[in-house]
Amino acid sequence: MSHAPLELAGWEHIYSGKVRDLYAPASGNERFNSDVVLVVASDRISAFDHILASEIPDKGRILTQLSLWWFDQLEVPNHVVASTVEDGVPAAVAGRAMVCRKLEMFPIECIARGYLTGTGLIEYRAQQTVCSLPLPAGLVDGSRLEPALFTPSAKAEVGEHDENITFDAVVATVGAEAAGSLRSLTLDIYSRAEEVARGRGIILADTKVEFGVDPATGTITLGDEVLTPDSSRFWDAGLWEPGKAQPSFDKQYVRDWLTSAASGWDKASDTAPPALPADVVERTRARYVEAYEKLTGRTFA
Repeated sequence: MSHAPLELAGWEHIYSGKVRDLYAPASGNERFNSDVVLVVASDRISAFDHILASEIPDKGRILTQLSLWWFDQLEVPNHVVASTVEDGVPAAVAGRAMVCRKLEMFPIECIARGYLTGTGLIEYRAQQTVCSLPLPAGLVDGSRLEPALFTPSAKAEVGEHDENITFDAVVATVGAEAAGSLRSLTLDIYSRAEEVARGRGIILADTKVEFGVDPATGTITLGDEVLTPDSSRFWDAGLWEPGKAQPSFDKQYVRDWLTSAASGWDKASDTAPPALPADVVERTRARYVEAYEKLTGRTFA
């Protein structure tokens, strides 16, 4: 399947990531100048650092609308300038695009973990730490961490793994003041979002956020997407049971199928993953829709 970016009048394609395509205002764009970027969320899906040939219908719209909803819930400066056609989003990408202020991004993935799972659990089992932070004995897969941990990682190039780093490494990279702000903002966002999600029957296990400096104001500003199933681990609170892997509202169906015998794919190999079966695509889409509807209380149209 071709993942070629769309041609959008008044905008010039400048970059494609795993899921998003970025556009700059073309010369002659009467509405916007060079201090903004158009962020378009595609229906692409990635797993195990591969962009898959299959797409998940409506995924780009769900991620964008959920991010916009969360930006409204959080009392943190964010990068959104326009999100509707009336405000300047091209009609061809309505619903899955945002015009955003260009930020000077920090080269740090800011991660808050409120529950022990994933790579954190692997490290904990080996040395009773997560990102070198010591934790009490006796924790299991799905244990709640109180207080939540700030576990940053250094951004990697597309296709490479992000690398967990210590807080001291963040200080060395961005300076003590910015590092302190990134940590407190990340943990504030997590605690606010965790409370909101819990009230809707969802556990926010962990989340990744990204920040940059707004060149116009010097303010540290929340960028990228926020609190979506692609950047966060959401669990059904009613099914939470520490001591085992928790079913999550994300691409778990995709990962499970790719690592099953049915796919015939070896994730340690250099070969690209196979296309997803229709039922895996449909179940994954349903899971994204369910996360959106449970969190926002809105019906996904």
